[in-house]
Amino acid sequence: MRPAAAAPRYAVGLYRVSTAEQGQSGLGLEAQAASVRTFAASQGWSLVAEYSDIASGKDDRRPGFQAALTRCRQLGAVLVAARLDRITRRAHTLSQLLEDGVSIRAADMPGADDLMMRVYAAMAQKERELIAERTRAALAAAKARGRMLGGDRGYRQAAGPDAVAAALARREAAERAAHRLVLEVERLRAEGVEGQAAMARALNERGVPTPQGRGAWTHTTVARVIARSGCA
Repeated sequence: MRPAAAAPRYAVGLYRVSTAEQGQSGLGLEAQAASVRTFAASQGWSLVAEYSDIASGKDDRRPGFQAALTRCRQLGAVLVAARLDRITRRAHTLSQLLEDGVSIRAADMPGADDLMMRVYAAMAQKERELIAERTRAALAAAKARGRMLGGDRGYRQAAGPDAVAAALARREAAERAAHRLVLEVERLRAEGVEGQAAMARALNERGVPTPQGRGAWTHTTVARVIARSGCA
Protein backbone atom coordinates (compact mmCIF):
# COMPACT_ATOMS: atom_id res chain seq x y z
CA MET A 1 0.00 0.00 0.00
CA ARG A 2 1.43 3.36 -1.04
CA PRO A 3 1.91 6.00 1.64
CA ALA A 4 -0.35 9.01 1.31
CA ALA A 5 1.21 11.88 -0.59
CA ALA A 6 2.17 14.88 1.47
CA ALA A 7 -0.27 17.76 1.22
CA PRO A 8 1.10 20.58 -0.97
CA ARG A 9 2.32 23.69 0.82
CA TYR A 10 0.52 26.81 -0.27
CA ALA A 11 2.17 30.22 -0.48
CA VAL A 12 0.81 33.76 -0.74
CA GLY A 13 2.99 36.45 -2.28
CA LEU A 14 3.09 39.99 -0.89
CA TYR A 15 4.73 42.89 -2.72
CA ARG A 16 5.10 46.52 -1.71
CA VAL A 17 6.62 49.74 -2.95
CA SER A 18 6.36 53.20 -1.48
CA THR A 19 5.39 56.15 -3.65
CA ALA A 20 9.05 57.24 -3.82
CA GLU A 21 10.11 53.82 -5.09
CA GLN A 22 7.77 53.77 -8.10
CA GLY A 23 9.65 53.60 -11.36
CA GLN A 24 12.95 52.75 -9.69
CA SER A 25 14.78 49.62 -10.77
CA GLY A 26 15.86 46.73 -8.59
CA LEU A 27 12.96 46.10 -6.26
CA GLY A 28 9.79 47.25 -8.03
CA LEU A 29 6.62 45.21 -7.90
CA GLU A 30 7.54 43.14 -10.96
CA ALA A 31 11.04 42.38 -9.63
CA GLN A 32 9.61 41.37 -6.25
CA ALA A 33 7.04 39.11 -7.89
CA ALA A 34 9.70 37.39 -9.98
CA SER A 35 11.86 36.82 -6.90
CA VAL A 36 8.98 35.37 -4.88
CA ARG A 37 7.77 33.11 -7.70
CA THR A 38 11.26 31.70 -8.18
CA PHE A 39 11.69 31.14 -4.45
CA ALA A 40 8.27 29.49 -4.04
CA ALA A 41 8.98 27.17 -6.97
CA SER A 42 12.35 26.20 -5.48
CA GLN A 43 10.57 25.22 -2.26
CA GLY A 44 7.92 23.19 -4.08
CA TRP A 45 5.14 25.51 -2.90
CA SER A 46 2.01 26.37 -4.85
CA LEU A 47 1.65 30.15 -5.12
CA VAL A 48 -2.12 30.51 -4.80
CA ALA A 49 -2.50 34.28 -4.45
CA GLU A 50 -0.52 37.49 -4.81
CA TYR A 51 -1.22 40.90 -3.29
CA SER A 52 0.51 44.25 -3.53
CA ASP A 53 0.47 47.69 -1.94
CA ILE A 54 1.85 51.11 -2.77
CA ALA A 55 2.31 52.41 0.75
CA SER A 56 4.72 52.79 3.62
CA GLY A 57 5.88 49.62 5.34
CA LYS A 58 4.93 51.25 8.65
CA ASP A 59 1.24 51.16 7.65
CA ASP A 60 -0.08 47.78 8.81
CA ARG A 61 -3.58 48.67 7.62
CA ARG A 62 -2.59 48.33 3.95
CA PRO A 63 -5.35 46.48 2.05
CA GLY A 64 -2.98 44.12 0.25
CA PHE A 65 -1.22 43.22 3.48
CA GLN A 66 -4.48 42.52 5.30
CA ALA A 67 -5.88 40.51 2.38
CA ALA A 68 -2.71 38.42 2.22
CA LEU A 69 -2.91 37.66 5.95
CA THR A 70 -6.56 36.62 5.61
CA ARG A 71 -5.70 34.27 2.74
CA CYS A 72 -2.78 32.76 4.66
CA ARG A 73 -4.99 32.04 7.66
CA GLN A 74 -7.71 30.52 5.50
CA LEU A 75 -5.33 28.11 3.75
CA GLY A 76 -2.57 27.69 6.33
CA ALA A 77 -0.29 29.17 3.67
CA VAL A 78 3.13 30.68 4.13
CA LEU A 79 3.44 34.45 3.54
CA VAL A 80 6.33 35.13 1.16
CA ALA A 81 7.96 38.43 0.22
CA ALA A 82 11.15 39.40 -1.57
CA ARG A 83 12.43 40.92 1.68
CA LEU A 84 11.03 41.07 5.19
CA ASP A 85 10.64 44.84 5.06
CA ARG A 86 8.26 44.39 2.12
CA ILE A 87 5.88 42.80 4.65
CA THR A 88 6.32 45.34 7.44
CA ARG A 89 8.87 47.75 8.83
CA ARG A 90 7.51 47.28 12.33
CA ALA A 91 9.52 44.66 14.22
CA HIS A 92 6.78 44.16 16.78
CA THR A 93 4.27 43.45 13.98
CA LEU A 94 6.55 40.76 12.60
CA SER A 95 6.98 39.25 16.05
CA GLN A 96 3.21 39.24 16.64
CA LEU A 97 2.52 37.53 13.31
CA LEU A 98 4.99 34.78 14.19
CA GLU A 99 3.44 34.44 17.66
CA ASP A 100 0.02 34.12 16.00
CA GLY A 101 1.29 31.19 13.94
CA VAL A 102 1.68 32.93 10.58
CA SER A 103 4.61 31.34 8.76
CA ILE A 104 6.75 33.97 7.03
CA ARG A 105 9.57 33.63 4.53
CA ALA A 106 11.74 36.06 2.57
CA ALA A 107 13.29 35.23 -0.79
CA ASP A 108 16.56 36.96 0.17
CA MET A 109 16.87 34.72 3.27
CA PRO A 110 16.28 31.30 1.68
CA GLY A 111 17.69 29.32 4.61
CA ALA A 112 15.74 31.06 7.37
CA ASP A 113 13.02 29.12 9.23
CA ASP A 114 10.41 30.29 11.75
CA LEU A 115 12.92 30.26 14.60
CA MET A 116 15.40 32.39 12.69
CA MET A 117 12.62 34.79 11.76
CA ARG A 118 11.83 35.22 15.46
CA VAL A 119 15.49 35.92 16.20
CA TYR A 120 15.63 38.39 13.32
CA ALA A 121 12.50 40.18 14.59
CA ALA A 122 14.04 40.59 18.04
CA MET A 123 17.32 41.84 16.58
CA ALA A 124 15.49 44.23 14.24
CA GLN A 125 13.51 45.68 17.14
CA LYS A 126 16.69 46.36 19.13
CA GLU A 127 18.41 47.74 16.05
CA ARG A 128 15.60 50.23 15.41
CA GLU A 129 15.68 51.40 19.03
CA LEU A 130 19.43 52.05 18.80
CA ILE A 131 19.07 53.80 15.43
CA ALA A 132 16.35 56.05 16.84
CA GLU A 133 18.61 57.01 19.75
CA ARG A 134 21.52 57.75 17.40
CA THR A 135 19.28 59.79 15.10
CA ARG A 136 18.04 61.97 17.95
CA ALA A 137 21.59 62.48 19.21
CA ALA A 138 22.94 63.30 15.74
CA LEU A 139 20.18 65.80 14.98
CA ALA A 140 20.68 67.46 18.36
CA ALA A 141 24.43 67.69 17.72
CA ALA A 142 23.84 69.15 14.24
CA LYS A 143 21.48 71.74 15.67
CA ALA A 144 23.95 72.63 18.41
CA ARG A 145 26.76 73.08 15.88
CA GLY A 146 24.53 75.41 13.88
CA ARG A 147 23.98 77.64 16.90
CA MET A 148 27.70 77.69 17.77
CA LEU A 149 28.75 78.62 14.24
CA GLY A 150 26.08 81.30 13.93
CA GLY A 151 24.77 79.94 10.64
CA ASP A 152 26.22 79.91 7.13
CA ARG A 153 28.51 82.88 6.48
CA GLY A 154 28.82 82.09 2.79
CA TYR A 155 32.17 80.29 2.71
CA ARG A 156 30.67 76.77 2.76
CA GLN A 157 27.36 75.02 2.77
CA ALA A 158 26.33 73.82 6.21
CA ALA A 159 25.52 70.13 6.54
CA GLY A 160 21.97 70.17 7.88
CA PRO A 161 19.84 67.51 9.48
CA ASP A 162 18.94 66.07 6.05
CA ALA A 163 22.55 65.07 5.44
CA VAL A 164 22.76 63.50 8.88
CA ALA A 165 19.52 61.59 8.33
CA ALA A 166 20.75 60.33 4.94
CA ALA A 167 23.97 59.04 6.48
CA LEU A 168 22.04 57.29 9.23
CA ALA A 169 19.71 55.73 6.65
CA ARG A 170 22.70 54.28 4.81
CA ARG A 171 24.08 52.94 8.09
CA GLU A 172 20.70 51.41 8.94
CA ALA A 173 20.58 49.59 5.59
CA ALA A 174 24.11 48.26 6.11
CA GLU A 175 23.33 47.07 9.64
CA ARG A 176 20.10 45.39 8.50
CA ALA A 177 22.01 43.51 5.80
CA ALA A 178 24.67 42.52 8.34
CA HIS A 179 22.05 41.09 10.72
CA ARG A 180 20.55 39.05 7.89
CA LEU A 181 23.92 37.62 6.94
CA VAL A 182 24.78 36.80 10.56
CA LEU A 183 21.66 34.64 10.70
CA GLU A 184 22.77 32.78 7.57
CA VAL A 185 26.25 32.19 9.00
CA GLU A 186 24.83 30.93 12.30
CA ARG A 187 22.49 28.59 10.44
CA LEU A 188 25.40 27.11 8.49
CA ARG A 189 27.31 26.55 11.72
CA ALA A 190 24.27 24.83 13.21
CA GLU A 191 24.23 22.53 10.17
CA GLY A 192 27.87 21.63 10.75
CA VAL A 193 29.41 23.77 8.01
CA GLU A 194 32.79 24.97 9.27
CA GLY A 195 35.46 27.06 7.64
CA GLN A 196 35.05 30.26 5.68
CA ALA A 197 35.65 28.64 2.28
CA ALA A 198 32.97 26.00 2.96
CA MET A 199 30.55 28.69 4.12
CA ALA A 200 31.20 30.71 0.96
CA ARG A 201 30.39 27.67 -1.21
CA ALA A 202 27.19 26.99 0.75
CA LEU A 203 26.03 30.61 0.53
CA ASN A 204 26.63 30.64 -3.24
CA GLU A 205 24.76 27.36 -3.67
CA ARG A 206 21.78 28.73 -1.72
CA GLY A 207 21.68 31.93 -3.70
CA VAL A 208 22.20 34.22 -0.69
CA PRO A 209 23.11 37.75 -1.88
CA THR A 210 26.47 39.15 -0.83
CA PRO A 211 26.60 42.32 1.33
CA GLN A 212 26.94 44.40 -1.86
CA GLY A 213 24.17 42.43 -3.59
CA ARG A 214 26.42 41.40 -6.47
CA GLY A 215 29.21 38.95 -7.19
CA ALA A 216 29.94 35.65 -5.51
CA TRP A 217 30.82 34.80 -1.93
CA THR A 218 34.48 34.16 -1.13
CA HIS A 219 36.21 33.20 2.09
CA THR A 220 37.26 36.84 2.41
CA THR A 221 33.64 38.06 2.17
CA VAL A 222 32.59 35.57 4.85
CA ALA A 223 35.47 36.65 7.09
CA ARG A 224 34.42 40.30 6.83
CA VAL A 225 30.82 39.48 7.78
CA ILE A 226 31.98 37.45 10.78
CA ALA A 227 34.43 40.15 11.89
CA ARG A 228 31.84 42.90 11.60
CA SER A 229 29.21 40.96 13.55
CA GLY A 230 31.56 39.78 16.26
CA CYS A 231 30.23 36.21 15.92
CA ALA A 232 33.64 34.64 15.38
